[in-house]
Amino acid sequence: MRIALYQGSPQPLDVAGNLERLQQQAYLAAGRGAQLLVCPEMFLSGYNIGSEAAARLAEAEDGPSAMRVVEIAQANRIAIIYGYPELADDGRIYNSVQLIDGHGSSLANYRKTHLFGGLDRAMFSPGDNHFPVVELAGWQVGMLICYDIEFPENARRLAMAGAELIVVPTANMEPFDFICQVTVRSRAYENQCYLVYANYCGAEGEIQYCGHSSIVAPDGSILAMAGRDSVMLSADLELQRVHEGRANTPYLKDLRAELHGGPRSD
Repeated sequence: MRIALYQGSPQPLDVAGNLERLQQQAYLAAGRGAQLLVCPEMFLSGYNIGSEAAARLAEAEDGPSAMRVVEIAQANRIAIIYGYPELADDGRIYNSVQLIDGHGSSLANYRKTHLFGGLDRAMFSPGDNHFPVVELAGWQVGMLICYDIEFPENARRLAMAGAELIVVPTANMEPFDFICQVTVRSRAYENQCYLVYANYCGAEGEIQYCGHSSIVAPDGSILAMAGRDSVMLSADLELQRVHEGRANTPYLKDLRAELHGGPRSD
């Protein structure tokens, strides 16, 4: 599977403009032969927007913006993962990402479970115990959001559920470049899976984003990494590398889950 990610500066509060930008990036990614396009956290609204704006711009997972993403995915025959503020049936606001396939079907919606500091907590409720792993183009795909990947338990949980690719829309900021440079690669290697980390660049209010989005192979090698400017990255993923990696470096098989509160692996 060929995958593309878009790293760009946020356009806060401009949902219509971000949907137009998504259309442009989907067209470019499809032109490169990509089957999946990944965009950053809270891509439709911007991330550092405050609780009032987050509540005002929040939509249901099948709301008007989602329907526009469906049209974009269908028009370009490409799957899309994008971040947005979600208004749930219970009235709560979640920091969410949704996966729409190239036929326009919603395959999964994930709500950020580990909120980062006062910024996240002022805008969102934490997601519940729901970590979907779904099939896309013959791959088992799981999703996390930004701070989630900094807890090894989250990536391990997805891998143990069969995830071969973990996709992480993010809004990582200075001075946390270490996460982009080291943690992301470690999570891929620990779980012998591909990991795609799609960050912002530039500034949003007082926040300066790190950039350094990446596509990482199961052995921790970097297939593509951005700098600090707007860019689209793409890479070809090979499912055989996951199978071989898990056979040669069998962390998932050798894990003594009973020592960590889980069921025995045998």
